[in-house]
Amino acid sequence: MKNFFPNKVALFTLLGACFVVCVTMGVRQTFGLYSLDFNNTSGVSNTEFGLAIAVHAIFWGIFTPIFGRISDKHGGYVVIIPALIFYSIAMFLMSGNLISGIWLQINLGLLVGLGLAGAAGTILTPMVSKHFPNENRSKAAGYVTACGGLGMFLFPIMANIFKNISDWQTSFLIFSVILLIMLIPAFFIKLPENKLDTVSSNIDSRPLGEVLKESLAHKGFRLLIMGFFVCGFQITLIATHVPRYVQDKGLADWTGMAILALIGFFNIIGTLVMGYLGDKYSKKILLSGLYFLRGITLILFIFLPASNLSAVLFGTSFGLLWLATVPATNGIVAQIFGTKNLTLLFGIVFLNHQFGSFLGAYLGGFFYDQYGSFDYAWYLAILLSFVATALHLPIDERPLNKVPQTP
Repeated sequence: MKNFFPNKVALFTLLGACFVVCVTMGVRQTFGLYSLDFNNTSGVSNTEFGLAIAVHAIFWGIFTPIFGRISDKHGGYVVIIPALIFYSIAMFLMSGNLISGIWLQINLGLLVGLGLAGAAGTILTPMVSKHFPNENRSKAAGYVTACGGLGMFLFPIMANIFKNISDWQTSFLIFSVILLIMLIPAFFIKLPENKLDTVSSNIDSRPLGEVLKESLAHKGFRLLIMGFFVCGFQITLIATHVPRYVQDKGLADWTGMAILALIGFFNIIGTLVMGYLGDKYSKKILLSGLYFLRGITLILFIFLPASNLSAVLFGTSFGLLWLATVPATNGIVAQIFGTKNLTLLFGIVFLNHQFGSFLGAYLGGFFYDQYGSFDYAWYLAILLSFVATALHLPIDERPLNKVPQTP
């Protein structure tokens, strides 16, 4: 491991990011467990609940490239600290039952969205990647994403325990405190030292418009953006609505929590494996195969008879594919454009991911309230899997300075 870390700044940045992303992604993984509680407490409908998740997905997406540009220039902690404060405030307000009407959209929508935009894996992964050379970059990204998976495993279990020994409001209050504690490791997430290789550490002084024009002119970058839309649609649909889906199928109450926790646990394995493979093999081929397997997994889950066993198998298999998209997607962006604007450019890719997240969260709730079933949302998720499989194959992964841009 001594040869893995270029210096102490890289070590502290990776460790700090791992702690923060474990909490921010872990708390987010619990939201789907509260749909019925919100309904019973304040009459929040599935559409309203899905809309709040959709709103935070959009704010998360819009502000990620903005915060990414700031962090590329001034360091990660500059955006992570205020983001954690926003996130903590949202949890605190919801613990006080401010979850009805516009309050739900402000707290679970706006404030959580700002918190995730500045302190989730989508911005922390490229922050960490800037510290590592290409041969170790996917592995470093995999470690950060895997810690997000650890949080997604632990926090649904914690939420279930808190709800059983007290009430759902208590769990939100505890989450608020934990988020504030994460301000400590956030201080250690900084830019690379100047003595690092210039390809990894220099900041691009070009105007923002010029950087965006160059990236959006690249065909592979545009395909990557479209493919990541599918990832957002699928994971947000599942995280938001699968607990209610399995309840409606007559499965035991614990299955919703189990699916989300298993997704988190096996996501650790999936992201680490993808990080390792992404440093050795074509990242676009890995992504294509991953989306194909997602489609097959969804087909089996939806069309086979519902059972506790099928729920457990789904959480396990989809967990392996959950955020394994991130190391490879982040790696392709860095491989093509370098790392000078990596946080910004990955933020642009992620913005389209969040448009997918918006539709996954909202349409799931909308279809349920309109037709009494999530089926149409599942069918769309399956179709999109195979669209994404095809989209990634034509991507040119070669560095931009070694190949002419593809019109």
